[in-house]
Amino acid sequence: QVQLVESGGGLVQSGGSLRLSCEASGLVFSSYVMIWHRQAPGKERELVASIFSRGGTKYADSVQGRFTISRDNVLNAVYLQMNSLKPEDTAVYYCNARHFVYTSQDYWGQGTQVTVSS
Repeated sequence: QVQLVESGGGLVQSGGSLRLSCEASGLVFSSYVMIWHRQAPGKERELVASIFSRGGTKYADSVQGRFTISRDNVLNAVYLQMNSLKPEDTAVYYCNARHFVYTSQDYWGQGTQVTVSS
């Protein structure tokens, strides 16, 4: 059974930092692209950042230069370091594991709330 468990969300002031973690189990972690998404109230879900097994990364324009995604293929974990946070970063952040070949093997965590106060 695949499980993705996020942690690290919370309340932070504008300009502050948070580090999200996602621990995966029940899958061959190195075969999966790991992705962070977010969804703010009343808005569509947005892909924030993704990282391939060998470390290649992509970012949404809205977080480029402020957020850093990383992964540990030994600990089966993915991280999202969020710096210079803005109120518009407020959202529920979801961890997603998507097999890099068989994309129907697609798993999600339960989400963690990030709230940035102005």
